[in-house]
Amino acid sequence: MTASYTDVVQTARDYYNSDDAETFYSTVWGGEDIHIGLYESDEDTIAEASRRTVEQLAQQLGRLDDSMHVLDMGSGYGGTARYLAETTGCRVTGLNLSEVENQRARQLNEDRGLQERVTIVDGSFEAVDSPGESSDAVCSQDAFLHSGERLRVVSEAARVLKPGGVFAFTDIMQADDCPDGVLQPILDRIHLSDLGSPAFYRSAASVQGLEEVAFRDLSPHLSTHYGRVLTETELWEAALKHRVSSDYLERMKKGLSHWVDGGERGYLVWGIFVFRKPSPA
Repeated sequence: MTASYTDVVQTARDYYNSDDAETFYSTVWGGEDIHIGLYESDEDTIAEASRRTVEQLAQQLGRLDDSMHVLDMGSGYGGTARYLAETTGCRVTGLNLSEVENQRARQLNEDRGLQERVTIVDGSFEAVDSPGESSDAVCSQDAFLHSGERLRVVSEAARVLKPGGVFAFTDIMQADDCPDGVLQPILDRIHLSDLGSPAFYRSAASVQGLEEVAFRDLSPHLSTHYGRVLTETELWEAALKHRVSSDYLERMKKGLSHWVDGGERGYLVWGIFVFRKPSPA
């Protein structure tokens, strides 16, 4: 059966399936993760910082073991899924819209002998093809911004989560008090009308009966991360110019500068949200 996608999700899918995007992210980001990293020193690589985020997110999911299942919504190259499977023994389904990324993720799973514990599924987190209450935990990293229907995404996470389970995620958000119009250059580049906000996610989760456990505001790392990616892009530019179009690289550098600026001005928020689905009384 062919999956159907909303226009916003289809736009993101086309972008991440492109040769330019695949080459750029697998080269500059390291080929394991595609999300913001946590930096402890100027010497941290993007890959090291990104893995630190995975470790921090995993700690929020509670105790997992080989009898449990986790859904990763927007799993990219499957780095988080593999980390969870290797460190806890749990089974993980990585749901991701890019078939190109998914092909790489499946190969990496096989290379690590994890194909029996990590399943990569082509699809959208706006319509999860899983039964209700089928996952012990649900996670995501910097993926929900690519949805034009984030209420639906939170609803799907709540639906598939077992009572007592944790829904933990990071996302790039606009500040609750973000002035109108200041993020337009960012929104134009990623073909969105808006970003979620902390207030939005709190409201959306409450509507679904989820209880907030914690929110770790890690916003300073957003500017640090995109500044580091910009530096690496400039360092890699000569090597990439025969594999990635010059137009893509120029737009990427301009876009990264907008992310850095938005973070430094306090218009953007990034951090780890943790919600729990209450157990029956």
